[in-house]
Amino acid sequence: MRKHIHKIIILLISFQVGNISAQERDSDTLKTDVIQVVKPYAPTISDAFKVKELPNLDDDVTTTKKTIEYNIFSFPVASTFTPAKGKAAVVDKEKPVKLYDNYASLGLGNYGTILGEAYLNYALSKTDKVGGYFSHHSSQGGIDDVLLDDYFYNTNLNVNFSRKERDMSWQVEGGFKHQVFNWYGLPQPYYNETSPEAQLGVSHTYYGGNLGGEISFNDSYFKTANVMFRHFGDNYGSGENRFSADISADIPIADLDFSAKLMIDYLGGSFERFYNLDAENKYGNFNIGFAPTYRFIKDDLTLDLGVSLYYLNDTESSESKFYVYPNITASYRVVDEVLIAFGGIKGGLIQNSYENFTQENMFVSPTLLITPTDQQYNAYVGLKGKVSSNVSYSVQAAYLAESNKALYKHNEIEFVNPDESYQYGNSFSVVYDDVSTFNFGGELSVDVNRNLKLGLKADFFAYSTDNESEAWNLPSITGSLLMDYQIDEHWFAGASLFYVGERKDQVYETTFPLVTYGSTTLDGYFDANAHVGYHINDKFSVFAKVNNIASQNYQRWLNYPVQGIQFLAGATYKFDF
Repeated sequence: MRKHIHKIIILLISFQVGNISAQERDSDTLKTDVIQVVKPYAPTISDAFKVKELPNLDDDVTTTKKTIEYNIFSFPVASTFTPAKGKAAVVDKEKPVKLYDNYASLGLGNYGTILGEAYLNYALSKTDKVGGYFSHHSSQGGIDDVLLDDYFYNTNLNVNFSRKERDMSWQVEGGFKHQVFNWYGLPQPYYNETSPEAQLGVSHTYYGGNLGGEISFNDSYFKTANVMFRHFGDNYGSGENRFSADISADIPIADLDFSAKLMIDYLGGSFERFYNLDAENKYGNFNIGFAPTYRFIKDDLTLDLGVSLYYLNDTESSESKFYVYPNITASYRVVDEVLIAFGGIKGGLIQNSYENFTQENMFVSPTLLITPTDQQYNAYVGLKGKVSSNVSYSVQAAYLAESNKALYKHNEIEFVNPDESYQYGNSFSVVYDDVSTFNFGGELSVDVNRNLKLGLKADFFAYSTDNESEAWNLPSITGSLLMDYQIDEHWFAGASLFYVGERKDQVYETTFPLVTYGSTTLDGYFDANAHVGYHINDKFSVFAKVNNIASQNYQRWLNYPVQGIQFLAGATYKFDF
């Protein structure tokens, strides 16, 4: 083996030496020829070698890429790191408003006005409470160009006891009212300061009392029940008793939601006479109502399908009648809370009473005819919702058909031997007619900020009557603007503006002995009011009010001008027992 290795080394050395000598020989014989350039070389772009974007592979075997999978092996690691607790930024909190269960308020103003109010509430135990409410508003009068006394008194008292138990809660209450008004609206120029009638005593006193209660149930088919007895009368021998009760319940039938309400209403009373006849005027009505309703809810649609059934018995004429009314309402959320469409058609039997009439028009005579109003239907459609979080709205159009609708109409003058102080054309009667009413209106509520709130409402009316020449004393337009402003922690203010449009009433066109009647138009009027107050502390505050700022002696009722501008100042005290 060593012999062969030796021979190979000698061979390699010999090959290398021969190669070196050949190179030396070639360098010694290099020729010096002249090269002539016939044409210079001008390279072009086309001569450049282009690399293909997708080159051809000359490999015999083209292999595909293998999918690579990545696996992470996680192991739990014990950490000793403890994060520092976050600390909320300190926010200046407003002092919470202290709420009291009781308050008393007293105000004094021009025209000899006294305004008092008190509310009391005392917890006897965790379940029992007793409370009361008292209000008094009076004025000594003094309206310009009025021939007779125009003072008034209005006092109300209510006491109640309530108990809240696990399965139900109930309350009993009783109340009393005492009111004095004057028929001071003598029609002029039929009467003047020199007329003997200018010395009339036209005081009219109302008094009334009520006793009743209510109960509500938890986790029961029966939901609520109410019962009330009222007595009302006056110093002219009038007397009226009314008993009303109702009970409502939810009745599930085969997974369907039904509700029902049962109503009982009795009214009986008498007046000493009719307006033109000295004979006892008695009235009495008893009705029973039943209103079942089925509620259907699907997605954004809520639909109430129901009917109202009434049985009426006139106890004086011994006549009975049965009434059926629709009771259908629906609402649909078109755009969540932004736009909600609603509508319905409803009806009912409205129980009119002497007490209700006097609270709406205190200058009626104690000689009225009392009968229920048959509201055949009230069909309405509308839209409501929110423009933003602090602006809400509602618009509605309605059409009502009412039979025996009560209208206030100016009483005629008894030119021949009037017996009572309300027979000089200074009082109002109630007449009934079939009236159709079209109504369009809307309201807007704006919370400008936390402390300033505005409310605007307006309604337009058009009436059609069957027997009467006009829809007496019903306005064509009504509107209101309300503002409430909490200026700062202590100061607060508010304002209100009311508008009532033109109304029609009966008036004399000729006098005795050939008396004829026509209609007159009472002008529309504005009534602007404002108030301001100051919270001295949590319990004690003072206030000042001004009413009828424009000092308009407008007539709410024919020949009954109101007081001019009125100032009132007072204080309110809040407390706990």
